[in-house]
Amino acid sequence: MPNVNVFRPADSNECNAAYRTALVHTETPTVICCSRASLPKLEHSTVEGAMKGGYTIIGLDTPFKDTDLILIGTGSEIGLCVSAAAKLMADHAIHVRVVSMPCQDLFVEQSKTYQRSILPGNIPTLSVEALCEHGWHRFSHAQIGMKTFGESGKPADLMEHFGFTTENVVMKGKELVEFYKEAGEVPDLMLIPEFDNIMGPSIH
Repeated sequence: MPNVNVFRPADSNECNAAYRTALVHTETPTVICCSRASLPKLEHSTVEGAMKGGYTIIGLDTPFKDTDLILIGTGSEIGLCVSAAAKLMADHAIHVRVVSMPCQDLFVEQSKTYQRSILPGNIPTLSVEALCEHGWHRFSHAQIGMKTFGESGKPADLMEHFGFTTENVVMKGKELVEFYKEAGEVPDLMLIPEFDNIMGPSIH
């Protein structure tokens, strides 16, 4: 939906950022989708980063040339990405950056320089969200998301059924890295033209 900032905060800092965004962007509605579960504070979360829509929370000390995989998450799924990143490094020596993207709408409003500093586009990137995959294709080469309306059952059982577990994120992340190693090239998701669809002056 155009001109709406949709936030899925992963912790208190990001929730703070969502409220600040709502106060600052007076001509753009802000939808804040909070988890019903208690979420721990992320070690490297920042209000400033969240207000840009997306920012790196794990792996900043690893240069892009040494980064094998980027995991993008939002809301409560950030915890899966953080735990998967640790396991990928410990068990498979795969260097991972984790990007928290609480608001896609704000991220695409940032400069291309900033966007590339977070998502260069040519490193295998996997998104994780317990929602539809729509929109994530702009930022990731593969997605772990919902393809059906859902099911009824215990939350833990459903998360496992639909693949929202640390083990599945590790497995899919490893497969993605191996896929592009075999392919020999990673498509640059940031290498796209920008068009202004408005034909003529804006009407106010």
